[in-house]
Amino acid sequence: MIRLKKLSFSYENKNILDAIDLDVKAGERLVLLGGSGSGKTTILRLIAGFMAPGSGEIEIDAKLVSKEGRVIVPPYQRNVTMVFQDLALWPHMSVGENIAFGLKMHKIPAKEREEKVRSFLVLVGLPGYENKSVEALSGGEQQRVALARALVLSPKVVLMDEPLSSLDEALNQRLRKEIVALQEKLGFTLVYVTHNKEEAQEIAERIVEVNNGRIVERSMDTLSIH
Repeated sequence: MIRLKKLSFSYENKNILDAIDLDVKAGERLVLLGGSGSGKTTILRLIAGFMAPGSGEIEIDAKLVSKEGRVIVPPYQRNVTMVFQDLALWPHMSVGENIAFGLKMHKIPAKEREEKVRSFLVLVGLPGYENKSVEALSGGEQQRVALARALVLSPKVVLMDEPLSSLDEALNQRLRKEIVALQEKLGFTLVYVTHNKEEAQEIAERIVEVNNGRIVERSMDTLSIH
């Protein structure tokens, strides 16, 4: 599904990623676990197509999408969506407008957009929230809106960058379970970034630890990040 081959990336003469190889299977829940500055978010942004690798290749569905300084397939053509750490919701838009934004960019007719927004709000537990202000929502509700916005396009791949890091522990734990349930229901491939060992263990089918731009697959009982 996703293949990274000898992927390297540098910024301001500092190596962020060092010739990493990684395969992610279709429908898998893969967690990238690592501390701040380890390179895990860079991996997500390269998969999404927001940046080009310094060297190496990225394939999605056996199609070459990035290679050695070039983004060959732009982000909007990759069937990949991303949930950012800060959620990146637009405060001037309603909940429904936030979720519908990608559908509108893909020229989905208005009636179909409205139906999809309603159905995905039900899916994430926010029925009837279409006209609410994003700024009036709680942190957990905003997280659910971000999830709905990412999922409404029916992507093959969903990337999540520390999406629960700003939430209190009880809400964090509840949303971990909801993310797993959504992935199992919809069947997308999930690549999830966190620094939290317990969060990784609860979400992942497979964990890859990222440290100083290198990666190593870990079993649940050999994780070194806390």
